[in-house]
Amino acid sequence: QVQLEESGGGLAQPGGSLTLSCEASGNIFNVIAIGWYRQPPGKERELVARVTSGGSTDYADSVKGRFTISRDYNKNRVYLQMNSLRPEDTAVYYCNSMVVPNPPSKTLELWGQGTLITVSS
Repeated sequence: QVQLEESGGGLAQPGGSLTLSCEASGNIFNVIAIGWYRQPPGKERELVARVTSGGSTDYADSVKGRFTISRDYNKNRVYLQMNSLRPEDTAVYYCNSMVVPNPPSKTLELWGQGTLITVSS
């Protein structure tokens, strides 16, 4: 019942911008962390950006200065603003979250279904 819903994938030209969003839904006590991973063709899955319940953020070195992650704490939603897109950003992007369900029990790790972003001219 607790799940992640992703939106915002698509096609962009190099230098363009896209925004991804992800919302954790269901009976959730707390979202410990939420963010995005990606898996380029033929490569390993890697962290793109994430934000914790305390507001700390982490970014992959390859996206620092170009991508910005933000969180709506009232709606358990996270946004990833992607600017200055490069062909190397082409990948399937997966939302990921660590949540505590309600009633509180063990911490759950959730994955979205993945959304494809293609950066090409």
